[in-house]
Amino acid sequence: MSSNTTNIAKLLEYFARGVAAHDRETDHHAWGIGMHPFDLDRLGLEEGEEILPGILLQADRGVTGNFRILCDGQHDGEDAEVEEEEVLDAVATELVPRVTPPV
Repeated sequence: MSSNTTNIAKLLEYFARGVAAHDRETDHHAWGIGMHPFDLDRLGLEEGEEILPGILLQADRGVTGNFRILCDGQHDGEDAEVEEEEVLDAVATELVPRVTPPV
């Protein structure tokens, strides 16, 4: 087995594990793997290629060396309720002398 074949086999295993973990932990439908364009090119992969059954490769601007599972849901909290923040004015009650450093 060549080094590139071994690398692709490991990558496919990581992809399959990532999709399985995603599907196990969420109700969203996974449809793709997002990778930095540099990584796609380096590995000889094509954007839009079906890498696993029903899972397409998508170029994105993520961090090189990483991949992410793409799905039809939102995972970054955009659909979560927004909490209201209390804003306070900070006012000092004591005067602090100004210290100037020696020149």
